[in-house]
Amino acid sequence: MIPCSPPRLESEAWQRELANAVTDPAELLRLLDLDPSRLPQVQMAGGSFPLRVTRYFIGLMRRGEARDPLLAQVLPLVEEEVPVAGYRDDPVDDMGASHRHGILKKYQGRVLMVTTGACAIHCRYCFRRHFPYAAETALRHQEDAIETLRGLPDATELILSGGDPLSLSDARLEDLLTAAEKLPNLRRLRIHTRLPIVLPERVTPGLARLLSRNRLQTVVVIHANHPREVTVELDQALEKLVAAGATLLNQSVLLKSVNDDADTLASLSESLLGIGVMPYYLHLLDPVAGAAHFDVPRARAERLLDELRVRLPGYLVPRMVREVPGAPYKTPVSRL
Repeated sequence: MIPCSPPRLESEAWQRELANAVTDPAELLRLLDLDPSRLPQVQMAGGSFPLRVTRYFIGLMRRGEARDPLLAQVLPLVEEEVPVAGYRDDPVDDMGASHRHGILKKYQGRVLMVTTGACAIHCRYCFRRHFPYAAETALRHQEDAIETLRGLPDATELILSGGDPLSLSDARLEDLLTAAEKLPNLRRLRIHTRLPIVLPERVTPGLARLLSRNRLQTVVVIHANHPREVTVELDQALEKLVAAGATLLNQSVLLKSVNDDADTLASLSESLLGIGVMPYYLHLLDPVAGAAHFDVPRARAERLLDELRVRLPGYLVPRMVREVPGAPYKTPVSRL
């Protein structure tokens, strides 16, 4: 009988993988058998938002395919540094909703905690790619953040975001959740994460135990954009969260040359259901500086949504939404 790995070793395994992420575009291209001299559009050094991607996620990409949709999500391009009208550093007005110490409140009954700026992968379309993490993360000021939450008694749901909250160790998460569950108004915990997609090892038995012991009802929202991101490894990781009592949802971003066709989106929804995850949101691109090349025109987005409604049962059609600064909820595309 093989003994279970002790919690410390479980933690060290995924943390080693996280530390071993690829941060050099030349190395990324070499791993994929791509010639940098044939890709002048790639930003090979510097830039305001550096490359970061796990080796597991690289392993899901197709070698020799410069237009691979998974590669497109992480490969830095020279054009990202060119200003585009209407694209800005804070596209959803996070700073306008800030209560300081990493606490944002935009919607009734819900409060969001920017836990950390760390992430396992730097998605090129990230709407927080310019966020001032050095000054606005809760884990740097945890006691102050909890006191801020205490001053928002109408909030019944705490949303952990980032960065990626699962880039924190189990010990840091346990400390945070132990403090949060003592707030009597909170009923639900929602975790928004891409870690299970790009580093399935992160979902350790220890993390599952931590969530199962917490009194708050847990919802985990993963972020898969393409059906090839839905793997056996992801399924095995998510089974641990289901066993811990978590409800699983997925949100995607509609991205040009990544998933802007009905076949891809339909396959994504079907693949997600196959591992017990319900499609939740399909976001239109937030107009963040550096990501204009991912934009899909609204008219095309609406046609795609209509096609999905024809092809899929209603429960597999994600709600297509856009975040409009100042609106009291995510705005359905059909109502813009």
